Amino acid sequence: MAVQIPYVREIEFEYGDCDEVSPLIRRVVAKNPSAFTYKGTGTYIIGHGDVAVIDPGPLLNEHVEALLRALEGETVSHILITHTHSDHSPAAAPLKALTGAETYAYGPHGSGQKQGADDVQVEEDG
Repeated sequence: MAVQIPYVREIEFEYGDCDEVSPLIRRVVAKNPSAFTYKGTGTYIIGHGDVAVIDPGPLLNEHVEALLRALEGETVSHILITHTHSDHSPAAAPLKALTGAETYAYGPHGSGQKQGADDVQVEEDG
């Protein structure tokens, strides 16, 4: 028998705000709602003091500004990109430029592609 996992369709947030998801996880939702992104892409800040940012999000000025507000007083040590869709990765470039954080990502979609930008460390499956 398959286990039913409920899909939570409602999420309480305000665009531009940083919400605590758990004691060590905060989320900023980009204002890019669509059938693909639902209410918007979630960018996650992990930790306090020295933090990691997961999926910096789309290249929207208001989203990058919201991230910078959420990161005030923090040191971004890592930027992690789960995949290269336009709603997850483009804001990594300005975030890296502003914070100097190491950036980690898997290469572009497609087999055998291992190259990355000079400032992105690309990991191989294996």
